[in-house]
Amino acid sequence: MKKLLSILLAVSLLFALAIPAFADGEKKDEDPSAALTELLNKDELTDEDLNTALQLLGDLIVKEATGGQPAEAVHEISSAEIPLYANTEETGINVPLYFLDGVKDLPYVNADGLLFLLEGLMDFQCKLSADGPVLTVNRHSELFDADIPMTIDFDRNVIFFPDYDLFCVNPGASSIMDTTRLTGFNAEGEPSILQKVDNGSLIRYGKSIEIDLGNYGIDLIQQDGQYLIPLQTVADLLIAPNAMKTLFFNGQSVIYSGDISDCADLYYAAPTGERSDELTQFGYSELCMMLDTIYGLKETHEIETFDQLFDEVGFKEFLLGPEVKQADAAIYRLITDYLDDNHSKFLGFSYLTGPVDYEVTGVSRARMGNFRQRQLDAREKFYPDGVPGYEEIGNTAYITLDGFDLYGDPDAWYSVEDPMDLPDEDAIALIMKAHALINRENSPVENVVLDLSINGGGVADAAVFTVAWLLGEASIGAKNTMTGAMGNTFYRADVNRDRVFDEKDTLQGKRLFCMTSSFSFSNGNMVPCMLKESGVVTMLGRTSGGGSCNIQPMSSAWGTSFQISGTNRASFLKNGSFYDVDRGADPDYTISEPERYYDRTALTDYINSIY
Repeated sequence: MKKLLSILLAVSLLFALAIPAFADGEKKDEDPSAALTELLNKDELTDEDLNTALQLLGDLIVKEATGGQPAEAVHEISSAEIPLYANTEETGINVPLYFLDGVKDLPYVNADGLLFLLEGLMDFQCKLSADGPVLTVNRHSELFDADIPMTIDFDRNVIFFPDYDLFCVNPGASSIMDTTRLTGFNAEGEPSILQKVDNGSLIRYGKSIEIDLGNYGIDLIQQDGQYLIPLQTVADLLIAPNAMKTLFFNGQSVIYSGDISDCADLYYAAPTGERSDELTQFGYSELCMMLDTIYGLKETHEIETFDQLFDEVGFKEFLLGPEVKQADAAIYRLITDYLDDNHSKFLGFSYLTGPVDYEVTGVSRARMGNFRQRQLDAREKFYPDGVPGYEEIGNTAYITLDGFDLYGDPDAWYSVEDPMDLPDEDAIALIMKAHALINRENSPVENVVLDLSINGGGVADAAVFTVAWLLGEASIGAKNTMTGAMGNTFYRADVNRDRVFDEKDTLQGKRLFCMTSSFSFSNGNMVPCMLKESGVVTMLGRTSGGGSCNIQPMSSAWGTSFQISGTNRASFLKNGSFYDVDRGADPDYTISEPERYYDRTALTDYINSIY
């Protein structure tokens, strides 16, 4: 037996040196040393036993040589220059993408590509450095004039953020929890639209975040001097949460968009087909990682992990199955049946499936649709030709905002000479018009009513502008459910278009009212919550419909387009604590029937009776 063992050791050494596939094979659940000892203690060895012994000895030798770590797989790496589009607009830029082992539907970016995406799309200022398996990206923070790091460990398959919020904050933000996109200045450096007030803003920084990609089976590749990261991982963790857009890859183009309906002709120009096995497995793992990390209502929905949820509801087999359409439909059903939070919405099938006319409405979205239709039907009885954005009934001005919509650069409204030429469709422009009319010479207006009864949300900048107009200063709170960061930021609005933020931009001396219904949702809910908490504005109608999280456009790795509730929750600060606005704003005076919202002659009399 000793002689046989000596022969086995010698031969196994040759096998270990000449055939490294032993180390690249499947991992053994048991200790190869113990297995070998048990095998060689047998009275007789068969040919199969001898082959097994050789393999076990080879494994032992390689394990000793590599310090107990499995040997790294060597990939065949290819690359291609893929054109980048902003929706359907050509940028004239090609993105270098990398592919492993001939798999062409699962793209990676290298370190330089990562830097390009962060600087070119996000307007970050970054520097790269590498130390063995660790790649560090330092983003220069304009807020603190300091470098904020992100480290990517390619050995451990981990991405670490000492401060995720500070690394990913919008370049024009005044704090890590600033919910607006406007910088407060125009291209010439003149004050514009919103002033972000530093004094008094409260910020509480969040915990450090380590995202363990390896725990989800997602591999980062360091080979041949390259650091390769899946494009989808970059989009999910670094692009989408900041830009509110993501990256779609259809084999022919990289498209920077928040919704594939905005680029459908370009996106669906690619051929349909099946996913590779590699994309199927990676796509499932990435989807679970992204949802576990980014979905803002995970705790509220009592979701421990999305892998567990997919298994419990029977979607896992479809997400990992061969039919792309079934995988897309599983995401559709996830959103309509199990998230069903009104901010989450399915936007489009993968290019591999092709455009599909398929619509299922969840219970909550159907209920909100019914609320909206009731209000619309009631309003049409009094305004069959449409309701004006601004209307005066006696001593009361009504401003109707069905959404906080913006069209183009709001700074353009400064060049409009006659306020009556400002469009009603743009929320900021309408408020500027209303302000001029309310404060005109010999104006009869004593009461100002903001009608948000059919407002389903919109752009945060317009919502903040509205609050600042009514209150003189908007105090907007937010909390990140992923990091725990929270903050309260103050804003002033330049409503009279003189590029000065002062008392002339307010409604001093006016009685202020806000009307809400059960449909008032998202920013159509945030605004009344802030107004209610101020104690300055009298609330009319019914409790607003909630919706505290930001809308977060996302995609699957195989190209499904959808949006979810993100990690930032609107909150208000009271007695030093942050309170979620999802509960809605209760009315001070209830309006029981939808028709009573829009009989404004009777409503004006009622408002004048309120003391």
